[in-house]
Amino acid sequence: MTAKYMQRRYALPVFLLSLALVNGCAMTAAVIGSKTGTKPVFERPAPEYAVEPRNDDAFFPVAQRITRQHGEQASGFRLLDSNEDGLRWRLALIDSARHSIDVQYYLWYGDAAGRLLARHLLDAADRGVRVRLLIDDLNTLLQTAARLSLRDEVAAWLDAHPNIDLRLFNPWSNRDITRRFGESIAELERVNQRMHNKALVVDNRAVIIGGRNIGDEYMGINADFNFHDLDVLGIGPAARQVSTVFDAYWNSRWVMPVSALDLPVSTEERTQGARQLDELLANEVTLERFPLGAINWEQEIQWLDRHLLVGTSEVIADLPAKHNIEQLMLDHINALIKSSQRELLIANAYIIPRKRSIGTLQALHEQGVSVKILTNSLASHDVPAVNSHYKPWRRPIIETGAELYELRHDPAIQQGIVDTAPVRGGFTGLHSKAMVVDRETSYIGSMNFDPRSVAYNTEMGIVIRSRELGEELTRLIERDMQPDNSWRVTIEQNEKLAWTNADESVSRQPARSWWQRVQDVFFRAFPKSLY
Repeated sequence: MTAKYMQRRYALPVFLLSLALVNGCAMTAAVIGSKTGTKPVFERPAPEYAVEPRNDDAFFPVAQRITRQHGEQASGFRLLDSNEDGLRWRLALIDSARHSIDVQYYLWYGDAAGRLLARHLLDAADRGVRVRLLIDDLNTLLQTAARLSLRDEVAAWLDAHPNIDLRLFNPWSNRDITRRFGESIAELERVNQRMHNKALVVDNRAVIIGGRNIGDEYMGINADFNFHDLDVLGIGPAARQVSTVFDAYWNSRWVMPVSALDLPVSTEERTQGARQLDELLANEVTLERFPLGAINWEQEIQWLDRHLLVGTSEVIADLPAKHNIEQLMLDHINALIKSSQRELLIANAYIIPRKRSIGTLQALHEQGVSVKILTNSLASHDVPAVNSHYKPWRRPIIETGAELYELRHDPAIQQGIVDTAPVRGGFTGLHSKAMVVDRETSYIGSMNFDPRSVAYNTEMGIVIRSRELGEELTRLIERDMQPDNSWRVTIEQNEKLAWTNADESVSRQPARSWWQRVQDVFFRAFPKSLY
């Protein structure tokens, strides 16, 4: 595991582990900091909302056909299974925007994928599209620690565009990482609250929602490792449902306009920054399959229209309140799981269950429901600390009657689905958060099944009712569970666990290295609530 990789994936846990384990105070009024200290509370902008969809946007003909044939509540959907499609369709939506783009992400790295999408957003803003960017302020911590994310100066440069408005969720009072130690001790509860949502909405008509952040490993172009992830693209009312959630965050007291940083950017600096961005992109060999600037996607949209699966949807989300976050996702997810009558398939990257969860699985088994679960193996994990607290639950999960699968770090789907040519990643890790109930109701979103997602992160997802899409999601999850992609974990006659794939069967959990096994033991000493 490279130092760069560990910095990116462990930045928040390692930072928090360095703090004293004290109770934090409630959410305080948002203040900002300069390099020399803090500033007074900024003046909060007036509320602002998503534009109404218009009849001249690029996706109106698609939405009109769906409404005419299936009714006003129906949307068209397409699962974005491959990482290449995850990046390509984001570019397509941004380039096709005519009025507005709303972007909400936990992480937006300043790597090849991040720069490419930023370039396309700038192109959209240049042609008059209103762009609203909402990013978790954890990015500024990662930038300082790993030099890979959104610095205040870069954020100010983007925000300086007259058609771009950038805001940060749960901002640090101190902009210097060395001063954040004290802030974190005093306000641990608040600092621990991060926005894990991932959504891109164009013209309030088209949306991409799911598990992918913005970064090379989520798009298959990281040479160290790449995630196997999942998003869904929706055309129709689903976009407006996501916009309602976006607006709730955008207008909440949890966000700070980047303009409040008071970092002036001259016209010359904007021009120079755009030139440097283009120079960096021109030298990115990993992007050879993608357009570096805006292009016409009309043919792709016509193709999409013929391949959409139609259904109705409901967007579920944790919602910001004045002094806290209403953690609503767990109840939604539990209700969905308990609604299973015949079959439940779960694919989730990070699972640390509770005893209540085991009871739910047991009850489903007694009702005759077939349950299959796919998660990471230690070998495929990017966060061994999660595995440290997941591994004691393997046996209880299997004893409920559920089938348990763990992704291989070298799955057959690595080529073509995970890695994007010409890149070949060092290993594959699971990052998907998906579920399908009775092959009729599908969930795709951001929420992991771990304490952090339940109690600290804000999460969101979409529930889609469509037999066709349910069958498609079932096919994808069952493909990932095949022996050339995953280990089947079982309890043998000798009462020991066994991991079996297409090549071998072993009685010790698979790992990529001895160092992973050391981490797996080490992180067991820390509270599972951190993960």
